[in-house]
Amino acid sequence: MKKTALLLMIITVLSKVTGFLRDITLSYFYGASSTSDAYIISITITSVLFSLIISGISTAYIPMFKQIENDVGYQSATYFTNNLINIVLIVTSGVILSGFLFSNILVKLFALGFDGETLRIAVLFTRIGLVGIYFTSVTQLFVSFLQLNGKFTVAAMIGLPCNFIIIISIIISANTDIIVLAIGGVLATLAQMFFLFPALKKSNYKYVPIIDFSDKNIKKMAVIVFPIMIGISIDQINLMVDKTLASTVVEGGVSALTYASRLNDFVQGIFVLSFVTVMFPLISKLATQKNKDDFKKSVSEVISSVILIVVPASIGIMILAEPIIIVLFGHGQFDGRAIDMTSKALFFYSIGMIGYGIREILNRTFYSLQDTKTPMYNASLAVLLNIILSFILSSYMGISGIALATSISALFCSTLLVIKLRKKIGAFGLKGNIITLMKVTLASSVMGFVVYSLNEYVLTDWNIFLKMIVVILIGSSIYFLLITLFKVKESKVLVNFLLNKIRPKQT
Repeated sequence: MKKTALLLMIITVLSKVTGFLRDITLSYFYGASSTSDAYIISITITSVLFSLIISGISTAYIPMFKQIENDVGYQSATYFTNNLINIVLIVTSGVILSGFLFSNILVKLFALGFDGETLRIAVLFTRIGLVGIYFTSVTQLFVSFLQLNGKFTVAAMIGLPCNFIIIISIIISANTDIIVLAIGGVLATLAQMFFLFPALKKSNYKYVPIIDFSDKNIKKMAVIVFPIMIGISIDQINLMVDKTLASTVVEGGVSALTYASRLNDFVQGIFVLSFVTVMFPLISKLATQKNKDDFKKSVSEVISSVILIVVPASIGIMILAEPIIIVLFGHGQFDGRAIDMTSKALFFYSIGMIGYGIREILNRTFYSLQDTKTPMYNASLAVLLNIILSFILSSYMGISGIALATSISALFCSTLLVIKLRKKIGAFGLKGNIITLMKVTLASSVMGFVVYSLNEYVLTDWNIFLKMIVVILIGSSIYFLLITLFKVKESKVLVNFLLNKIRPKQT
């Protein structure tokens, strides 16, 4: 499983890099301005509505598919898939219509500080972007279906066509009309869906126009999905509060906070979600088969593997937050004020990086056990804590306080999830995870000290881009050496993976 996840990371990096190019292009042409704020808010709104419809459904879909396949057969599971897709399209139509009618109210909910031209642009962008929810909803279910059939590579690459089209639309909009920004986003979601068709055909998937609300599996799924949707809606309320506060703190605050959070998401997307993507179908199958020992072992391995990568990444990003922002975004319209806001927000987001990762893993673990209530209650507590802290800290620290509040909430609530899981399934290797965390933290701290010294005192006169490359390479080498000396068992997976790629194949 871990080797598959490592390979998936490499593929995901390519997709995530294009996502960075997309954000860099937006920052170059629009900086952290009212236009970029309006555009980002419109994307946020459509993403929230999409999440409310499909995130919970796609999460519950994988264990449901495995259960149906195990009990009745693959053909029945495929029938369930088609029925679910068609029902989702019907629900999506209602959500899009409601969103179109109340787009003005939606924008105000997500950005209380918007008025005048910024508000008008955000409403227009939102109405156009709503159409894309059709395509993203179907795409997400197709991705889950392909993952169930072992087609992880294609599913990981769907960001490529999407990001390229958005990049082109940003460039064209800067030279023509900003409405191209919103239109480009819709075309990008359509391209994602078409990108999956060849892989679906190879998986012998055939679409059938079935609509059966009385299907017992649909009814069962509705019961399972409801707590997930509540949990997701709570998360979206949290996102809404963050954006609203950022819009009232300072102009460009929404953009700065978004750029910083996307860098944080970049690490999560490459490292955490790569493991989770491979893990979820596997542990869902193990849970269905009631294979407790392998189930616990798999969960523990994924947690340790994520710790191995996310902890040093978190410390490295905290130390290099400002030069990272300068290298990636410090061009064109992205001025010194924007760099300062974004780098500070990135620093505080990075504090909670391991919390986000552990929470994502454990949420999926509970879902595989068809326990959707525990993640829902945890999400409710996390959001309540985050909102309270955001209001308090933002009054003293601006948008940096919003980022810090998110990190504190993630760390606290991921700890609670660990305790809940241990009570539910018993010992699952937590002691080993803690030992790994201690060794990795020590190695990462030494690495961080070296990286800080090189950046601040040794390579001061170097070109910033060249300095970043050298510092990251030296820091990574020191960290890799230390975890090997400390005998962190997960490091052997990385060594064997690299050696297998380097060694010539025997004939």
